[in-house]
Parts: sequence; C-alpha cells; structure tokens
Amino acid sequence: MRKKKIYLDTSVISYLRQDDTPVQMAETQQLWDLIKLGEYDVFISDVMITELSNCIEPKRSELLALINDIEYTLIEVDGNEEIALLEKEIKSLSILPAKKIFDRLHIAAAIYCSCNIIVSWNFGHMVNVKTIDGVRILCLSNNISPIDIYSPPVLLERSISDD
Repeated sequence: MRKKKIYLDTSVISYLRQDDTPVQMAETQQLWDLIKLGEYDVFISDVMITELSNCIEPKRSELLALINDIEYTLIEVDGNEEIALLEKEIKSLSILPAKKIFDRLHIAAAIYCSCNIIVSWNFGHMVNVKTIDGVRILCLSNNISPIDIYSPPVLLERSISDD
C-alpha cells in the first residue's frame, strides 16, 4: 500500500511545544514519531517556515530545529503561479476569511502537491465543516482529487486501524 501524502500546517509543529495543552501535545508527539518512522510522505511549505520564524525565542529555534528530525518535501509557495491561482480561487469562494492568507496558502500548496491529507490543529479555520466542504467542492470543480483535512488524533486512529 502506498504511503499517504500529508501536508503539515504550522499548528502541527507548534503543538510539539504547546505545554499548556498536554493532551494535544502528546498526540502531536505520537504523530511526529510515526512521521519519523516514515509512515507518511510529508510535505511542508515555506509558509510554515515564515510563520515559525515569527515565533519568539527560544520557541522559534526549537521548532525550526524539529523540522530537521523528519524527511519532508519543501513546497516553495512564493512565485508559484499555480499555488497563487488556487489561493485566489479559495479566497473567491469565501472558504476562509479574506485576512487568512497563510491558511489559504497552506491549502493551496497541499492541493498543488496532490496531498491526500492536510493535518492541522486549526479548528477555527481549517479543520471544520465549512472549510472541508469548500475545499472538496474546489477540488471536484477543478477535476482534482479531493483532499481530507484532519487533526493529528484522526491520523493516530488511522494508524491503529491499519495494524
């Protein structure tokens, strides 16, 4: 069976050091361990790097260093016309608020790379019915394979059920 292609948004790596939410931090660490074992083909974008670079120290350095613990494909968003067009379409469909450009770019990058799943802890803008349905409609109307949007615990459930 082929590995699932997953796109990690910034919230996933951020929760590796989210001491005020120990349950989510532990679930994220369990997913991170699976990623380190090579269970998934992982994609991240330079949008994540930009967002992490805006964190205060020492969290910034810790999170940027954690990325080096995994194998991933880096998606260069800046200057990519196809991703820019997808982002504009996401905006025009009002899937996400106008000011949430990084979230739209995460979704556009994941679609561009034909990922199967976007992994996020962002329930406000990513892991919710409106966004999931909107992204599904966008993909279907553009003849693109649909992409799922899950929180880390859902992938842990998939891993357990695959055994």
